[in-house]
Amino acid sequence: MSRTQPGWTLVCQLTDLVPERGAAALVDGAQVALFRVGDREVLAVQQLDPYSGAHVMSRGIVGSRAGAVTVASPMYKQVFDLRTGRCLDPVGKEPHDLRTWPVRVEDDVVLVGRAGTLVDALAAPHLVTPATLDAREAP
Repeated sequence: MSRTQPGWTLVCQLTDLVPERGAAALVDGAQVALFRVGDREVLAVQQLDPYSGAHVMSRGIVGSRAGAVTVASPMYKQVFDLRTGRCLDPVGKEPHDLRTWPVRVEDDVVLVGRAGTLVDALAAPHLVTPATLDAREAP
């Protein structure tokens, strides 16, 4: 896939992202939190913390829970699955999920696709998995 293909925004170089840390980016007018969770895997969720109303998710604590890569809000410590956006621990409050964005890493460039939702991810999980996006888009 070309970096100029519609629906994808070039955000940064892979080396701009520190593993296990978040970074904020503006994608098509939306504030997005990017997380590099492996050598070449990057996940993206909304920057807005649905509990505090602050744009802080990129400052969250990356971890894992039952095999899921997670981020804990830096404000009130709710825990979210970074792949699906699902709230795993609402800390005694009503659960609110995060929006997710598909991400590709192509030639060490991070590209972010059109925003999805948890419902989109569950209906079409290939949208949030870079490896299957690569396989689907291959000629």
